[in-house]
Amino acid sequence: MPRPGAAGRLWRRVDGAAGGLAADLGLYALSALFAWSTASGSTLASHRAWGAVAVWGYLAATVLTLALLALRLRPAPPHPAPPHAAAPRAARQDRSTCLAHGRKCAQDTPDCQASRTITDGSGGSGGVGAVAGVAGRAWTTAGVWVAVAVVPLVVQAVQRAGGALGRAQEEVLVVEESARRLLDSGTPYLGRDGIAALPEPLLGYTPYQPGMAVFGLPRALFGTAWWTDARVWFAMATAAALLLAARLLRDGTPSRDALLVRAVQAATVLPLCALTLATGGDDLPVLALCLLAFALAARARFGWSGIAMGAAAAMKLLAWPVALVLGAYAVVRRSGGRYAAGAAGLPVLALIPALLADSAAFVENVIRFPTGHGLVTSPAASPLLGWLIARHVPGGRTVALLLLLLAGLAIGLWLLRRPPHDAGAAALISATGLLTAIVLMPSTRFGYLLYPVAFALWALPLRPPPPR
Repeated sequence: MPRPGAAGRLWRRVDGAAGGLAADLGLYALSALFAWSTASGSTLASHRAWGAVAVWGYLAATVLTLALLALRLRPAPPHPAPPHAAAPRAARQDRSTCLAHGRKCAQDTPDCQASRTITDGSGGSGGVGAVAGVAGRAWTTAGVWVAVAVVPLVVQAVQRAGGALGRAQEEVLVVEESARRLLDSGTPYLGRDGIAALPEPLLGYTPYQPGMAVFGLPRALFGTAWWTDARVWFAMATAAALLLAARLLRDGTPSRDALLVRAVQAATVLPLCALTLATGGDDLPVLALCLLAFALAARARFGWSGIAMGAAAAMKLLAWPVALVLGAYAVVRRSGGRYAAGAAGLPVLALIPALLADSAAFVENVIRFPTGHGLVTSPAASPLLGWLIARHVPGGRTVALLLLLLAGLAIGLWLLRRPPHDAGAAALISATGLLTAIVLMPSTRFGYLLYPVAFALWALPLRPPPPR
């Protein structure tokens, strides 16, 4: 396994080029290319609709970042020496400083280079820092997220409410229908016989934990409108959790805040996340709650961390291994009980009513269907290793599941021998474990990769700051 310290140093060098703007430029330019190719070549109508709107947001971000980069690289005008100063000595000295770690530092220190909030020796402020520094990049990220995720989402929600077809992926319909079923029968799950009687049995399956149905309640209660679309509520929950996580981790140190900006980008403006939120969206609140749980643990708030993680685990099984990893860190910090109360309690509380109403329906939807034993096969069929083994090797599904089990045991042994000693290490272990699981699952999607990508990029701002 790679050493987090070495990986962190390498990432800081790459990420810090031109104060982070160089990597921003590459991110937005490549994302614009991806959005254009999606708009012109995707086989899914909702994806094409996303690309047609998002491409303009990414292009605008690219142009803006180019302007900020030019502003940053523009040479500063020379400061005239005071009449009473000795000219040769003044010419050789540069007293420019920045505010870092709550004090003034020389402009060539790493923190000043990250912030670019440069002031001259007399205390005057250079305007570059307010625009091209960490704060400017953060506001740019927020604006880009609105342009490439929220606006396409609302456009599709409005069109869908007006009767347009192909403006939402199946998971949106499934979540909304599960909420109606929850209100009618006390369980979001339909039994095997009921699924078989549907004209499209695939849409009868709800492969989520019961908590996911909460996002479909607005449409079940208030009917068809753009604002009752489940994706609107996915987006609001995602934004709230990410904003709180970022506020918890921000410490005012420019170099660490720059890492946090990059981490937030990974969960918002990266096309893997923006496309998912605008067209389907059910993974994003789960991801955001996991990140919030990591941030709360990093601030030693393990009770609240367990509640955030429990909420994620009450919505999707994919959060359960993450809950175990973060639980190992809580045990190291002697806070396992406080953490487990929420992390284990909330999923159990969400499961009890569904199991009491129809336990067989729960097994059919959450266990049999994802493992390939339902009435229809899962549409999750991205050609990763597990899927290829299941499709092309005799008895391949069993082989893939055995490999997945072995990988899980290996991660478990890793946790026992080297439990995480900070929240960043827990996030990195979660990223490694989920990446392995996603690659080996017999039914999988490329979209699930948003979890390990985001966890890996959040690992650095989650780690404790170096001693000053």
